[in-house]
Parts: sequence; structure tokens; C-alpha cells
Amino acid sequence: MGVVNVTPDSFYAGSRFPDIDAAIQTAIDMVAAGADILDIGGESTRPGGQFVAADEEWERVAPVLSAVRERTPVMISIDTRKAKVAERAIESGVDMVNDISALEDTAMVDVVASSGAGLVLMHKQGEPETMQSAPAYEDVVSEVTAHLASAVSRAEAKGVSSSSIFVDPGIGFGKTLQHNLTLIQNLSALSALEKPILIGTSRKSFIGKLLSQTPENRLFGTAGTVAAAILNGAHAVRVHDVREMRDVAVIVDAIRHPELVSS
Repeated sequence: MGVVNVTPDSFYAGSRFPDIDAAIQTAIDMVAAGADILDIGGESTRPGGQFVAADEEWERVAPVLSAVRERTPVMISIDTRKAKVAERAIESGVDMVNDISALEDTAMVDVVASSGAGLVLMHKQGEPETMQSAPAYEDVVSEVTAHLASAVSRAEAKGVSSSSIFVDPGIGFGKTLQHNLTLIQNLSALSALEKPILIGTSRKSFIGKLLSQTPENRLFGTAGTVAAAILNGAHAVRVHDVREMRDVAVIVDAIRHPELVSS
């Protein structure tokens, strides 16, 4: 899953594409590099990120979504926590909604269910503006799993197809360094939910803390987390660097399943 941020303030400067033409070209380049899904968003939900009104968010992403939909058949995801934006995006041809709030907007589940779109349910603790101030858990793995299980149940009860739901532990969304490492180490615990697991570690701050590096210098650190996540059960990885991380995924998959590799 390639990240296309149509925003001026995402945490990694290299992923900010407020210019429409640049965002469109980046999306097309990601497909050429091997992206299976494009995740296009108009609101930064990084730690400290400011809330963006639905109309402004839609104005940012609308021209990018329509242009990318016309130019590629690859699956497109809208990264939004707002039902109003999701509904418009689906009408524009989007295949999936990536909801970092796991249905906090109560209208979201009806929008997804009525459209037949795919749905990513992600765990977060608190709101982006303050979620990293003092995140706390008694057992981060069991609490994240329980939260996602509840969201899955609500989605399925409202008619969202069981086969169209991904779960995401929400690395960096209200978690300390130790919480993030523990979740990656125990990612297979989410397999109890019987849903494919999506994870986004790309260039995040916990990598920077371990390596004392800025987002611009976290490529190899990201590769390490992507490899570990796949080995521990991830089915999809959300990344800024599609070509490099696809290489990582191909090698790790070959190591996990050598019997499937032609000699």
C-alpha cells in the first residue's frame, strides 16, 4: 500500500504533495513501482496533527482521486475518518476506506456497508492532537486486539462483508516506543480476529528514536520493521517507499515460503 498524502503537514516532508499534479504523478509512479493499493488522504493524523474539516479534506483529495482512478485500475483507498469524505470518495471510484478511528464517526459503517467497499479498522488511543502525550496500557497487545475485535463486530453487524475488512494495530497512534515494538513482536496475536493484517511503520518516530535519525534517513530502519512485520503475520504494509519495500516483501515472503519459489 503506497502512501499519497495530499497535505501540507504530514510528518515526513517527502510524502507531502499539496500540489495536485505532483500527487497524481506520485501515485502513478507508485503503481509502476509495484504498489497493489494506493492510500490517498487529505488530513494528516500524525501526532500533533490538526483537525481538517470534511469539506476542505475533500477539496484536497477529489481531483487526485478522479485523475488516479482514470489512469490506473489498481485498488484505491481513501485515508479518512469522516463518513462524508468516504461517501464522496466511494462515489468517485474508491475501493476501500482506511479509517484510523475504527468507526468513531457513527455514519461511517453505513456508508461502507451500503457501498460494498473494503474497510481498514485501525486502533488508536486518543486524538492525533494529543495522543502521544501520555499513552498507557496494562497490556497493549490484548487491549489493541480487543478494541479491534469490537470494531469488527460492529462493522459486520451493520452489514460490512466479513471478507472485506482489514485490521491495523495503529503503530505510533497513542503508543510509546515499547508499545510499538511489543505490537510488532506480537503481531500474530491479531490473527485471532481472522482478518488480514495491515501495518504502517514507514519512517515513523519510533524508528527515529532507535536510530537517532530524521524521517528523511529512516529508509533502512523502515525496511527492518517491514521485514519483522511480515515475518510476524502482516498481510499488507503501508509504506512511502514502494519499490524498496516491495523488494523487502518479496525476499521475506520467499524465506517464509520457499516451496512457492520456482528454482
